[in-house]
Amino acid sequence: MDLYEYQAKDLFAQHGVPVGPPQRVVEDPADARAAAAEWGSRVVVKAQVKTGGRGKAGGVKLAVDPEDAEVKAGAILGLDIKGHVVRRVLVTPASEIAEEYYVSFLLDRTRRTFLAMASVEGGMDIEEVAATNPAALAKVPVDALAGVDLAKAREIVAAATFPAEVAEEVAAVLVKLWNTFVAEDATLVEVNPLVRDPRGNILALDGKVTLDGNADFRHPGHGDLVDKAAENELEQRAKDKGLNYVKLDGQVGVIGNGAGLVMSTLDVVAYAGERHQGVKPANFLDIGGGASAQVMTDGLEIILGDPDVRSVFVNVFGGITACDAVANGIVAALEILGAEAAKPLVVRLDGNNVEEGRRILAEADHPLVTVVDTMDNAADKAAELAAAGV
Repeated sequence: MDLYEYQAKDLFAQHGVPVGPPQRVVEDPADARAAAAEWGSRVVVKAQVKTGGRGKAGGVKLAVDPEDAEVKAGAILGLDIKGHVVRRVLVTPASEIAEEYYVSFLLDRTRRTFLAMASVEGGMDIEEVAATNPAALAKVPVDALAGVDLAKAREIVAAATFPAEVAEEVAAVLVKLWNTFVAEDATLVEVNPLVRDPRGNILALDGKVTLDGNADFRHPGHGDLVDKAAENELEQRAKDKGLNYVKLDGQVGVIGNGAGLVMSTLDVVAYAGERHQGVKPANFLDIGGGASAQVMTDGLEIILGDPDVRSVFVNVFGGITACDAVANGIVAALEILGAEAAKPLVVRLDGNNVEEGRRILAEADHPLVTVVDTMDNAADKAAELAAAGV
């Protein structure tokens, strides 16, 4: 789960990371005016969206007085930034900045370890820094067991060539950021910019945090950080049913067993769609190893509830769960759904007990179900049906 900036900074503060001046999150321009009037200073009005590039998109503005804060908040609220509509803004007193830096900790899945990244060129897209001046971005592996103590933090600071006058202060902040990373079961904590103010204080003026949903059972409070209003309704319903579902922008619903198989299915559907009016996959849905009637019913109910879906491709390779169990699950699910199942299903079965699975589907002879032997041909048929709008 990605957090909004204000949530990330609140989390930082709980772990002793210095975050600078107070902040207030508002949904009405008048409230931005009231906050600026209370502080009696220039304020920064920042869009709260879970994407980068806010400044370039007009989502970060300096207001010189309360009236200006109201105008700037009104201009940002409702703004579309990379597909994210701004529903709230953060208002905070403007900070004096002497220098801007970048620091982060993240899970490095490629190397199966943790990674610290730091740069004295903060305040800009770190991707741009990495591309144009890779030497300016220090990357220091972090051992999961050893973690980041002050000695390790000093190593990171030295690798990034922080100025000597701020080295100790930055190292101390890095230790606290690492503590946040571990204590909250995050996969990313990032500060850009980490700033030095004219008095020499080191402050986290922005923050990005991604929490590991697999650790939610250890953090009941993380549920309060979910922005239910911004969540996709279908994704929330799927989550409530324990399904691994992601909504996409296509027309072919996809169900598979195993993340790798589902990802491959998305590719073949997209490729087939190029021959059929450019239709695309409508979702990612992995039912895992269990293909019981209830699991299949839940999956089909979610997909068929998507108004963008015109056809469904069920792609299963029988392993621990045999194809006959999958076929029985499909038949039972269609019976349970009844009239709700009004879109064509293309089913491809392979693997353990495939012949019995195909026999069960043939015997059921459901008018919505078409059984196709190969994945490529099944994807083509599903794309064809979606293009026809059947």
